[in-house]
Amino acid sequence: MIDSSDFRTKTMPLRHGAGHMPVLGFGTLIPDAAATMSATNDALEAGFRHFDCAERYRNEHEVGEALQARLAARGIAREGIFVTTKLWNTNHRPERVKPAFDASLERLGLNYLDLYLIHTPFAFQPGDEQDPRDQNGNILYDRGVTLLDTWRAMERLVDSGRCRAIGLSDIGLRELLPIYESARVKPAVVQVEAHPYLPETELLEFCKEKNVVFLAFAPLGHGIRPGPLEDPVISAIAARVGKTPAQVLLAWGVQRGTALLTTPRTAARARENLNISALPEDALDEINRIQTRQRFNEVVKTGSPGFIPQGR
Repeated sequence: MIDSSDFRTKTMPLRHGAGHMPVLGFGTLIPDAAATMSATNDALEAGFRHFDCAERYRNEHEVGEALQARLAARGIAREGIFVTTKLWNTNHRPERVKPAFDASLERLGLNYLDLYLIHTPFAFQPGDEQDPRDQNGNILYDRGVTLLDTWRAMERLVDSGRCRAIGLSDIGLRELLPIYESARVKPAVVQVEAHPYLPETELLEFCKEKNVVFLAFAPLGHGIRPGPLEDPVISAIAARVGKTPAQVLLAWGVQRGTALLTTPRTAARARENLNISALPEDALDEINRIQTRQRFNEVVKTGSPGFIPQGR
């Protein structure tokens, strides 16, 4: 049996010698600036060392400020944390990729990134407006750039030495395959929604075969109820092993070979999300037999995340 300390410190190696990603990560999709700084502080204090950001979240500055202050206070070196951010859809044109990357680095107050992801495979009309829309409210897509064009520009960031690894988010296996096959610098990480209601088994098996880290967001089903947190199978296992439903879901994710992102808003919740331990094999089998199938975030269909307020 693996104890909780092993989960807390567990890492996964990235391709191309780009270092190791802590398996348990803190997601920074928090709309309020003050709450962002507080939750980031609490996450670092609890023991999180992997922080997932995005240009889209509009809070890179607050995350960076919280990290800098807490790292200095605790005497933690920059190399002691793993920081990701993401290229938004309006910056898919190759000439916009490096400026967007540089701007994110500046907001975060860092001189290099551990990981940079293409936030979604969808290119939006380039410009400063994150949600360009026509008079009917429909997203304006950019048909003049391909995902491979954008990927080539991402590869040049790795060449520069200021970006240790690159990857993609909110992408299916069908869209990932041509990028993987054509890439000079292969994707190191794929970040997608995954939980017992959306196990993404085929994509996970591909990632394992190709040494790509599968990073699951919404491993608790975005906390939506009813959802995995209230599933009777999960609840019964939690009672049996003396853990919370959230801890059961996170342990299942780690044991099936994925890295995970959660967004605890309080210090107590951050500690809970790190205090996980291995489930017995029969519990894993029970979770794997859950038949419910549900996706909670439809970003993979449009490129427009469903849980970020429009027009902020």
